[in-house]
Amino acid sequence: MTSALPDPSTPLSQADAARAFDLLFDADLPEADIAAFLVAMSERGETATEIAAAARAMRARMIPIGAPSGAIDVCGTGGDGHHTLNVSTAVALVVAASGVPVAKHGNRAASSKSGAADTLEALGLDLSRAADRAEASLADLGICFLFAQNHHPALKRLGPIRKAIGQRTIFNLMGPLANPANVRRQLVGIARPAYVPIYAQALADLGADYAMIVSGDEGLDELSLTGGNDVAEVTAEGLVAMRRYHAADAGLPSHPVDAIRGGDASYNAAALKALLLGEQGPYRDAVLLNAAAALVVAGTAHDLREGAEEAAETIDKGLAHALLTCWIGF
Repeated sequence: MTSALPDPSTPLSQADAARAFDLLFDADLPEADIAAFLVAMSERGETATEIAAAARAMRARMIPIGAPSGAIDVCGTGGDGHHTLNVSTAVALVVAASGVPVAKHGNRAASSKSGAADTLEALGLDLSRAADRAEASLADLGICFLFAQNHHPALKRLGPIRKAIGQRTIFNLMGPLANPANVRRQLVGIARPAYVPIYAQALADLGADYAMIVSGDEGLDELSLTGGNDVAEVTAEGLVAMRRYHAADAGLPSHPVDAIRGGDASYNAAALKALLLGEQGPYRDAVLLNAAAALVVAGTAHDLREGAEEAAETIDKGLAHALLTCWIGF
């Protein structure tokens, strides 16, 4: 490995981590050296300091948009392998229709059959127009979709290297930490429960106003209805508190993960539309649970039970479906 990059076999200091990611993005390094660095760091296990440094480097190079005060994001890291329906996409619509501006950061499917972009497109959202009018739709409608590939040109060079590596690296953790609207309140799902406190500390280091990092016991990158969930809450003071949440905390029943198994973009879009039109069942319950957490993050709900009731009312009044219709025509 070139001496330009620090040795990734041991945890990097803040200064070394910052220098490393500046080099990865800006220097003309051999691809083999970049790959070796990322693999070694992944196999050792990324630290909060390194995750925060990578996020700062991405933020410094992204194409940002303006956002209203109090805007939040609801976004998972993906890669949980459960191929569920699009929970965070539905949550974004429900929370935005509840009066909280949502700057939804997302992408096309990588490991799943349908990512947020794929499903929204199948619902009728023109992704090009939505991208061009993201700032306006966030201001006027309270929601926008920030297509990751449009806002992070610095990642383009690393794309083929990451694909050739064929395994998760630190960049698989970056999506929620590099929201182009610079949101300071977030609900983040992560597929690796062991990383919850590490990721939380990274968000604390980055100066979040309030964030909740969640992971289902089965490695789901959202709050799970099946068993328990590891949850870390991050406050503006940089404090991290670990908690355990269950569906019952929101007054919701348990369901197996298979009950919200998704399909391709058309299948997931049809399920999401049915949900917004009031269909009952496990998918609605999963959305209510995660929307409840997002409303707590936004500060409009005191706890999960209150948040779930607020989210259910928003759906049942047709507000989330009406918002989707307006957004498609915006």
